[in-house]
Amino acid sequence: MPAEHPLTAFSPYLASRHRVLLTIAAEIHDHLDAATRPRASDLMWLWTLGAYELIRTICQAHACFAPRFHRAAADLRIDLERVRLAASKLEYVKYDRRDRSVPIPSDREPDLWDAPRKDLLVGDPANPASARRLLAEYVHIMRSLTRDEVLMRHEDSYPSR
Repeated sequence: MPAEHPLTAFSPYLASRHRVLLTIAAEIHDHLDAATRPRASDLMWLWTLGAYELIRTICQAHACFAPRFHRAAADLRIDLERVRLAASKLEYVKYDRRDRSVPIPSDREPDLWDAPRKDLLVGDPANPASARRLLAEYVHIMRSLTRDEVLMRHEDSYPSR
């Protein structure tokens, strides 16, 4: 049986969702390697939504994690947010939340295919991200988490009533 992921100390529920994301990421890689773009594209869209929410939850609970891990997760959140906004809200990233949203045209492919690299280019069509790079970045950051970097459980980060 594999060792428990350090994220379990923060939230067993979130650790189980992390395992799901790893399974989906492996399936995406298989489809990219086989150049089965439609299925890789569908799974990448779902993976992006899940990965963003998991990383967003980690970032909101910043007191629960050591600064090194929190910084890495925050950088990943920004990368995932750019892809998620373009893919799910059909908007460009706004750097000032008071600004009006700017739509991304909806008469476009959900992603671009980089045939030489067998990769999907996802997110903002004017500045797309590599699916392989996003998947690898997620795996690298989550593998880097150590048990010592989990400072408290998710529930303990909320003020008591």
